[in-house]
Amino acid sequence: MEENADVRVPVLVVGGSLVGLSTSLFLSRHGIRHMLVEKHSGTSVHPRGRGINARTMELFRTAGAEPAIRKEASALEANQGILQTHALIGGEHKWLIKAVDPGNALRRFSPTGWCLCSQNNIEPLLAAQSRAQGADVRFSTELMSFDQDADGVSALVKNRETGEHVTVRADFLIAADGPRSPVREGLGIRQTGSGELFHNVSIVFRSEGLAEALGDLRFIVCYLMKPGADGALLPVDNETQWVFHAPWHPDTGETLEDFTDERCVAQIRNAIGLPDLDVQVGGKAPWHAAERVAEKYQVGRVFLVGDAAHEMSPTGAFGSNTGIQDGHNLAWKVAAVLNGSAGPGLLATYEAERLPVARATSERASARSAEHSHPGYVPPPTMGGGPGSGVLTTAMGYCYPTGAVIGGDPDRPIIPEEMRLKGDVGTRAPHLWLLRAGERISTLDLYERSFTLLSGVGTPWSAAAARVRRELGAHLDAWTVGPEPEADLRPVDDVDWAQAHELPAEGAVLVRPDGFVAWRSEGPAADPYGVLHDVMSKLLHVR
Repeated sequence: MEENADVRVPVLVVGGSLVGLSTSLFLSRHGIRHMLVEKHSGTSVHPRGRGINARTMELFRTAGAEPAIRKEASALEANQGILQTHALIGGEHKWLIKAVDPGNALRRFSPTGWCLCSQNNIEPLLAAQSRAQGADVRFSTELMSFDQDADGVSALVKNRETGEHVTVRADFLIAADGPRSPVREGLGIRQTGSGELFHNVSIVFRSEGLAEALGDLRFIVCYLMKPGADGALLPVDNETQWVFHAPWHPDTGETLEDFTDERCVAQIRNAIGLPDLDVQVGGKAPWHAAERVAEKYQVGRVFLVGDAAHEMSPTGAFGSNTGIQDGHNLAWKVAAVLNGSAGPGLLATYEAERLPVARATSERASARSAEHSHPGYVPPPTMGGGPGSGVLTTAMGYCYPTGAVIGGDPDRPIIPEEMRLKGDVGTRAPHLWLLRAGERISTLDLYERSFTLLSGVGTPWSAAAARVRRELGAHLDAWTVGPEPEADLRPVDDVDWAQAHELPAEGAVLVRPDGFVAWRSEGPAADPYGVLHDVMSKLLHVR
């Protein structure tokens, strides 16, 4: 099969939902040729997975996808907060969260912000952008089998429309094939965690009268708590399209067939508090909330991302965002190995970094569902939110104490109680506004395809980086930062870049392609080249 494969690609991505398509886009940005196969005939058609946090939007920003996503999300750009009530009309309203970013505090940390854009809207954008950059994206194509050896992965895929079978040979396989991942099962990887939490049926419906009844009231989601008619209401366009998540209890024998149109209409009217509301039911889709994390993210040349690696309660929208960030973390490492700038040892850092993040985040997601009394969820009596369960610290403040970092603190908590982005090793690098040749950019815009070294004017670090780049063949950029006219980058508003990174003027910071700090020098070095050569060699697992 190795020599006679119909298709030969460096990477085969299995699964073309939100995480798989995002991973495809990130691979494309690194110039990595790949094939993506998805068994369904196209992208999602049911509105779901809408919350894109600021960290994920930073990744889409550097990948060039943010403008298209913002345009697609314009209908809900004014929606804020999570509402709870026993009756939306005529009941007392309680804001669990009044605003996602109160006081625009996020401006201190990021050049962008969160966004509401459903999977059925964002997935076609990602597929189109990835294809435009050379990706071979194939829908109606199912992975039938795979095996691996020391040199690669051999797979058999089937076109579900024509019945044609195609053999594929790849260096690596990335499984983004969902919570019941056949790839994970085929590898024999077990999962840990609390297991199933609750079940819902997502009901898409049309109503022209609901918008009029709500008036100027806008929310991201409203938890409707009326006994016997509880559920979650989500706007799709604030006008006529809506989604209602109804609790489903299969453990009591309740089936999907029990959710007739008549029952759904009655429950929606009862929950909202409008007995005569016009309701036209469209699609229905079951979904299952669970807390499970795979015990391994890598077996040989096969990797798990997204729901194949972890399942989380939907509260806080952590699951899809964590999955997209999985794909981003893995893409630059696979690219570095494939382009010859890194050794295969770099790939082991994917699991070392992302698995602890998933465990910590899944616990926070379950705790948040308990805090918000998510309809259908009955948490264990011992569960509580605990300190540091805020969305922002969970989404952006997490760190990698070990992995592709040098000088990290192995005792540092994965998710801190308070946000700290000051250039510590293993954390997302600080955001600062800069001028580069007259163009206003964020420091985060510098980090995508290469390692980046920031240092002050007049220090020897840039020259050392240039020499390391030549001798190691490393993808390493170097920029000088400061108010001096000769600086490559000039901070806006007289911000001191070194102070923002808590460094002396003679120090330097090395940032990875994913925007995380890989290493830092707390001051000058007697042999900058020797130090940086040793650092890059260790990070890239080359001699």
